[in-house]
Amino acid sequence: MKHYSFILFYLFCNVFIYAFQGSFWVYIACFLVFSAVVVWGSFAIELGYFVNSITHKHTKIKEIALTFDDGPTEFTPKFLDLLKEYQIKATFFCIGKQIEKYPETFQRIIAEGHTIGNHTLTHSKSTGFLSTSKMIVEIENCDKVINNIGNIQTNLYRPPFGVTNPSIAKAIKQTHKISIGWNVRSLDTIIDDEKKIYKRVTKNLRKGSIILLHDTSEKTYRVLVDLLVFLKDKRYSTFTVDSITNSRKK
Repeated sequence: MKHYSFILFYLFCNVFIYAFQGSFWVYIACFLVFSAVVVWGSFAIELGYFVNSITHKHTKIKEIALTFDDGPTEFTPKFLDLLKEYQIKATFFCIGKQIEKYPETFQRIIAEGHTIGNHTLTHSKSTGFLSTSKMIVEIENCDKVINNIGNIQTNLYRPPFGVTNPSIAKAIKQTHKISIGWNVRSLDTIIDDEKKIYKRVTKNLRKGSIILLHDTSEKTYRVLVDLLVFLKDKRYSTFTVDSITNSRKK
């Protein structure tokens, strides 16, 4: 994708520069267009602009993956109870500091057969501005917490906020991670209306979809209650992300 954008940018500039005889404003326009493409690529993980991320599973059957970010939290046990009731395994992308805060919950996630992914040590709000070396520290220190408390290793990694850039791309490569994205984003941390979240998820569902949720609120828990009923009624089965990558290690 990123290669195509550079080619399109090059063609776009040449056409306009030729048409307007190298006008200064044409150069400015080209720069602004390219900048917009780069920003869009940084925040839209499904484009694979800087990092090739797994966003769905190629499958012909009705199956989806439930993924939860930013835990474990005080709400996670309720999510686990519900998943256990429906006999569903999910993928949890955990923050190192949250694991340290809720070690027993983290161990329960593992004990109940769910898949664990790395979501950095601190989930810094300035993630998009961190250097490669600092991103590596974030990823590797989260790995240490996962191993120390859960006694497991994982190659799965989900970029905080879904943000990618050249520094993050290098950090992912150097830590030998597999970047995991999504193709159904619930926006459950932004939207307050539970019905809108539920509708957003269900209307965008496809065979092989990877759904992004957060085990961080009662709101999302209530959405999950309705979503699991929907999945059962529509005869969707579920898979965990490591079933695509075979990257989970004990």
